[in-house]
Amino acid sequence: MTNLTSLEICAGAGGQALGLEWAGFEHAHLVEIEPAACATLRANRPHWHVSEGDVRSFSGQAYRGIDLLAGGVPCPPFSKAGQQHGENDERDLFPEALRLADECRPRAIMLENVRGLLDPTFAAYRARITSALGKLGYVATWQLLNASDFGVSQLRPRVLMVALQHDSIDDFAWPEPQRTPARHVGDLLHDLMAARGWRGATAWRRGAAMIAPTLVGGSKKHGGPDLGPTRARRAWLTLGVDGRGLADHAPDPDFEGMPRLTVKMAARLQGFPDDWVVAGKKTAAYRQIGNAFPPPVAAAVAGQIAVALLAGAKRRLRRA
Repeated sequence: MTNLTSLEICAGAGGQALGLEWAGFEHAHLVEIEPAACATLRANRPHWHVSEGDVRSFSGQAYRGIDLLAGGVPCPPFSKAGQQHGENDERDLFPEALRLADECRPRAIMLENVRGLLDPTFAAYRARITSALGKLGYVATWQLLNASDFGVSQLRPRVLMVALQHDSIDDFAWPEPQRTPARHVGDLLHDLMAARGWRGATAWRRGAAMIAPTLVGGSKKHGGPDLGPTRARRAWLTLGVDGRGLADHAPDPDFEGMPRLTVKMAARLQGFPDDWVVAGKKTAAYRQIGNAFPPPVAAAVAGQIAVALLAGAKRRLRRA
């Protein structure tokens, strides 16, 4: 899959961007408002064109006809962890995504958000988005995917909206879950837990024999260097993990008690490769990871979009 290009907004730590890259998309431009996240993108892919700033001030005119407009628009407006103010939340950027779709008229659109967006209370809002895209010539479809179905060691349900032009929508199919189950947390993180010689690492591995609860990154207003609210921390306890904070390094040889995750462990749980550098101090780094779209899930969906776009291109060539 070559010569497919993307424009991504709200790029964050690059989870979706990395997945798009794995699926064969070349990034024409990425837009992100957080300085630490921009530093992460530039540290890992110096050749990517990254704009640091508010997407509300970004114009898509220069990218008219691009293959894919993608983004993980902020989730607090629809998250059960927040107040679910939806379109009345100042952080709702779906209108900006629609504006950019109108300006650049991509061949496909891929937007990601939290499961709460599928709640009945947002049915009318989803319908308005679908209708607005329909007026621009797109057919939109919504789907709930679990990251664990695509090799990520946490459930992490995410809502995806994919929209394609009428001549390509029939070529698109949502990715099927992988047949191989996601690895348990103990198996996935054992080497990192044992990196400093912790003698309890093997016993911990046996006890952490399930996938993780969803990582919670929080926002500027809420959340810090911990694994989420009380409910989430209780779930981590069943895995033998102290979710009240993050550790600077793996446990020492004589460590006793429940270990905490490091930033690198959290990144691996999210599906990032170990060589992916996350910029910023611990809180900023974890927030980027906890809010990221797992790269394997992004790659699975983007791969299906690529198949649809290439099928449509072949049809047009045959007609020419």
